[in-house]
Amino acid sequence: MKNIVQFSISKGMDGYYIAEAQGFPIFTQAKNLDELISNIQEATELHFSDENLNEYGYKSNPSVLVNFELPQYA
Repeated sequence: MKNIVQFSISKGMDGYYIAEAQGFPIFTQAKNLDELISNIQEATELHFSDENLNEYGYKSNPSVLVNFELPQYA
């Protein structure tokens, strides 16, 4: 059974940070990283609130792992 829901974080052209879950339709954005982390937790809880995580192959109360994409500089 899996125990981690993974998110990728990038910074959009409008200056907002964007988080997208890998394998789930969970998306959120925020003006700063602290707010984004809070939004990720809330969005994940809301997405799975009425779901049976065992059906997805996950244990109850999975951890959240975030990857942050650093912009590439020439």
